[in-house]
Amino acid sequence: MKRALMFLASIALCSSLALAHKPSDSYLNINLKNPSLTGRWDVALRDLDYAIGLDDNDDGAITWRELKTHRVAVQSYLLSKLELRSENQICKLKSSGYLVDNHTDGAYVVMPFSSDCSSSPSTLKVNYNLFFELDPQHRGLLNLETVGGTQTAIFSPENHDLRFQLHEPNAISQFLEFVKEGVFHIWGGIDHILFLLALLLPSVLRRENGRWMPVGNFRNALASVVKIVTAFTLAHSITLSLAALQVISLPSKLVESTIAASVVLAALNNVFPVVQERRRWLVAFGFGLIHGFGFASVLSDLELTRATLLRSLVGFNVGVELGQLSIVTLFLPLAFSLRGSSFYNRFTLAIGSLAVAAIAGIWMAERIFDFKVLPI
Repeated sequence: MKRALMFLASIALCSSLALAHKPSDSYLNINLKNPSLTGRWDVALRDLDYAIGLDDNDDGAITWRELKTHRVAVQSYLLSKLELRSENQICKLKSSGYLVDNHTDGAYVVMPFSSDCSSSPSTLKVNYNLFFELDPQHRGLLNLETVGGTQTAIFSPENHDLRFQLHEPNAISQFLEFVKEGVFHIWGGIDHILFLLALLLPSVLRRENGRWMPVGNFRNALASVVKIVTAFTLAHSITLSLAALQVISLPSKLVESTIAASVVLAALNNVFPVVQERRRWLVAFGFGLIHGFGFASVLSDLELTRATLLRSLVGFNVGVELGQLSIVTLFLPLAFSLRGSSFYNRFTLAIGSLAVAAIAGIWMAERIFDFKVLPI
């Protein structure tokens, strides 16, 4: 029973680290190539509505009229959350208005801004504090263009005040930033975690005479996991790269709905086996192709140069794999130790898989028909 409770705790930990919803991002582009500083800031409408309230009639749709009504409030709120310093001078930011643009995950306010900063500074300090008090998962993704090249960074509650040497971009630190973001993204994506767990749950069992039986040794279980994880990794790496490089683009609604469907099918296959054990890696590969498009949303909206994008892409993918490996490392020893118990066979595998399928089924309906029921 103690081991069973430990296993349940590990599953709960995966869900709690995901914090029950898709992480929010904003995209901050700053250009210091011109005589003055210019930039644009893309912020999700849903996040702004949560922070300051934009939907005046509470009908679930934010109109352009409502946005115009709150124009001053939106600009004041955003400008209060961003401070730029050139050398020792505060760069006073000015914005005359904003537009609306569609990103891969919905509508965003686009606020262009400018400043009277020094025309050729050697350093720039950026203090970013948007939404952190409301959502500790929020991330600000920076694309900084200077005469010295392109630099990228990711703002978080623990990493919100950054200083940049404008003529010495540090490629290694930028690579490591995107490794961290990849880890955060896999742990923050509860649909990706549940899909992976649904595939892994039967890895410590084998199907015999219509029943699930425990595998004989850890090596067999590990071999099954390696095939599944390798297939999933290879597949999502392919489509993550193609989507981030804008070779292939799919509608966000289609991608997110199919990801939810993949969780449903993977979970139901544990209860009503259709795909044979030796072919589960094909399921991992096939649906991994779709999950790769979901991972790519972070990079595809950042508008990086090709060289910077490639470096960030590799770092982000490494981070995703590290996050995925941490889940497997936590899951497999516990699952193997419980594989022969009725608790694992009846509760964890059967009831757990049905619960996952039910949650993912609601996600799929929400994403197809644009309504919200679950808080996750």
